[in-house]
Amino acid sequence: MSIGFVVTLLRNSVVQTLILAAPVLLVAMTIGLIISIFQATTSIQDQSLTFVPKILAIFVTLGLLGAWMANSLINYTISIFNLIPQMAG
Repeated sequence: MSIGFVVTLLRNSVVQTLILAAPVLLVAMTIGLIISIFQATTSIQDQSLTFVPKILAIFVTLGLLGAWMANSLINYTISIFNLIPQMAG
């Protein structure tokens, strides 16, 4: 197992993590920004106003993209398992 192989494996792992986390993080960030603008314009400073819509948006995003995320993670895991012989020898 060479250094290049390990670097490629780690790089692919980081990219896979970013691809899977990006949709949920972007939705949470967008909802947070919209709620923050709403709070700034109306002077409402209630913490549950930011928390509840974010959680609901994250659950909806996971419901819509969960199958794709699981399929992507399963395919990546299978590809890692297929690389085990190369790691050993």
